[in-house]
Amino acid sequence: MANEKHVIVGTAGHIDHGKSALVEALTGTNPDRLEEEKRRGITIDLGFAFLRMGDVRFGFVDVPGHERFVRNMLAGAGGIDVLLLVVSADESIMPQTREHFDICRLLGIPRGVVALTKSDLVEPEMLDLVRLEIEEFLRGSFLERAPLVPVSARTGAGLDKLKQELLNAALAAPTKDATRHFRLPIDRSFATKGFGTVVTGTLMSGTVRVKDEIELHPLGRLVRVRGLHSGGQAIEQAFAGQRTAINLAGVEHGEIRRGMVLSAPGVFHPTRRIDARVALLPSARPLRNRAQVHFHQGSAEAIAEVILLGRSEISPGEEALAQLRLDEELLALPGDRFILRQFSPVITIGGGVVIDSGARRHRRSDPTAAEFLQTLESGGRLESLAALADSSPRGLTLQELLARTGWLEPEIREIAGELVSAKRLRVLNEQPFIVAPEQAVQSCAAAIRASVEEFHRANPLLPGIPKQELRGRAGNSRQELFQAAMDDLIRAGVLSNAGDLVQRAGRSISLSPEESRAKELIEQAFAQAGLAVPNVSAVLEKLPVEPVRARKILQILLREGVLVKVVEDLFFHRQAIARLRELIASYRKERGDRLPITAFKDLAGISRKYAIPLLEYLDREHVTRRAGDERVIL
Repeated sequence: MANEKHVIVGTAGHIDHGKSALVEALTGTNPDRLEEEKRRGITIDLGFAFLRMGDVRFGFVDVPGHERFVRNMLAGAGGIDVLLLVVSADESIMPQTREHFDICRLLGIPRGVVALTKSDLVEPEMLDLVRLEIEEFLRGSFLERAPLVPVSARTGAGLDKLKQELLNAALAAPTKDATRHFRLPIDRSFATKGFGTVVTGTLMSGTVRVKDEIELHPLGRLVRVRGLHSGGQAIEQAFAGQRTAINLAGVEHGEIRRGMVLSAPGVFHPTRRIDARVALLPSARPLRNRAQVHFHQGSAEAIAEVILLGRSEISPGEEALAQLRLDEELLALPGDRFILRQFSPVITIGGGVVIDSGARRHRRSDPTAAEFLQTLESGGRLESLAALADSSPRGLTLQELLARTGWLEPEIREIAGELVSAKRLRVLNEQPFIVAPEQAVQSCAAAIRASVEEFHRANPLLPGIPKQELRGRAGNSRQELFQAAMDDLIRAGVLSNAGDLVQRAGRSISLSPEESRAKELIEQAFAQAGLAVPNVSAVLEKLPVEPVRARKILQILLREGVLVKVVEDLFFHRQAIARLRELIASYRKERGDRLPITAFKDLAGISRKYAIPLLEYLDREHVTRRAGDERVIL
C-alpha cells in the first residue's frame, strides 16, 4: 500500500550466531531458501522474510555470516535502512561480526538495533560481560547508543522488546524517495514455470507498476513488467524501500546476473569510470596508487583499478579522492556507497561514496580534477550543475545531466534557470534541452569573430565565409553552441549573414582600379556575346589581373546576378537569359507549348553544345518541363 512505510532490516553477524533463527522467530519465515543452507545450517545466499507492524512493513534481508560468503552479504547490504546486528551471548564479538559491522559503517547505514542472541544459554554474569564487550566494540560508531536486547529464538524471550525497538528505529529511518527515478539493483534471478523470468531486489527509489516498460542495465534492453510480488502477495505497484519480485517479459533468465539494474527507461547510462571519495579502514594495509581491488556497489561486483588523485597512497584510517576504473560496466549514481575488498587475500579494506559516475580520465597530478570533485561533493546543486557544465564546454544535453546526477527534469531546468539568471549558464536549446557554460559561448563568439577577420584578410574579394567552413575554423563546436554565439554577434551588430555567407557587419568589397577594369571587361565580353558565349578561361586570360583574382571577380559578377551560371564554366549575361525567356514566350503564343530541341536551337541561334545545358537550366527555373525528346513551355 502507498501509505505504508517500507523498511529493509539487514542482519549482520558471525556464522552460527543465530541470525536466521532470529528472523524466523520474528517473522515466522525461515529465510534459508536453499536446500544446502538448511542441511548445513548456514546461510550461503541472501534470505528474505517479511513482517508488518502497524503502518510499517519490514523486509528482512538475512545475509551470510561465513567469510566465504561475504560477497553475497554485500549484495544484500546496499538497500538496508536499519541494521540488526546479531551477537551470540555464548561467543561475543567474532571476526565476521567485525567485518560485517565495518561494511555496514562504510555503507552509511544510519541506525540499528543489537540483538544478543542465545541469551538463555549463558549465566547472567556472562550476559553482563558480553554486553560490556559489545558496548566497548560499538563505542564511537553509529550504534553507540543503539538498544541492546537479549533474546532467545528458542524460548521467545525478548522478542517483543526487540520488535518494539525495531519499530522505533524504522519510524526514525528516512523514507526512500518514491518521487525519484525508478531504480532496482538485482540480487536474485530465477525462472518460474508458467511465468518465465523473475528477478528480486530492493527498490532503491521511485515506483514501478505492472505493464511498465523499464530498462535493464548494462544491456540497455527494454523489458516489460508482467507482474509484481512483495511479501508473497501479488501487487499492482511497488514503492521505494520495498523488497520486490518482478516478473519480466522480453528477457531470458539466462541473460540476467546479479549486479544488473532495472531503471526508468532512457534515463541512466552504465559506466566503467567512477570518481569517488575512498576511505580506508584502520585495520587495512596502505592502499597504493593503481592498486587493484574488488569493488562492490549495490548488488554489483567488479575489479577496479584505483587511481589516487594528488597522492601516491592512502594510509590506514585515511580517505582520499580517487578514480575507479572498472573491468566491466555497471550502473552507479552520485551518492551511492560502495565497498572495497583487497584483491588477495580477499578481505574488506574500505569503501566510499560515488561523486561522479560520468567521470573523464584525469591526470593524477591535475589540481582542477580535485577542485571539480570537491565542488560536486559539497557545493550544493547550484554549484554542482555549474561545475558539470564548466567541465563540458561543448555543452550537456538533458539526458546527459539526468544520467550524471539522478535528478528529475524539473529540478535540472529550475537550477539551470537560476544559473542563466546569474549569467553563468546558457540554454542553447529548449527541445531537446541543451546547456553550456556562458563562458564557452563567449569563447566561441571570440573564435568566430577572429576567424571571420582572418578570412576577410586572406580573401578581400569574397563577400563572406560559408557558415559551415566558419564553424570548422572556429573550433568545430556543437552546432547549438556555434549558433548561440553567432546569434550574439549578429544581435550586437558585429557580424551579418546573407544566406550561407557570414561577414563583418557593414563590410563592402573595395576593388582596385585594375580590378574594376577587369570586372568591366568580363561583363562586356559576355554582354556582347549574347547566347553564343565565349570560353571563360579565354576571357580571364586577357584581363589585367592574375588568374586567381580574375576568378574571384567572376564570382562577384555571379553574386550580383550580372552573370548567370548554367553549368560549370558555362555562364551567360543576364540580359541574354532575359532575351531567351522573351523568345520562348513569343514562340508559345505563335506555335503552342511544345518545343522540340531542333526548334529551340533555331530559336536561340545556338549549337546543341549550348542548347542542352540551357534547356536543363530552363527546366530548373520552371520555364520548361521535359517531356520525352521535347520540352513543354510552362
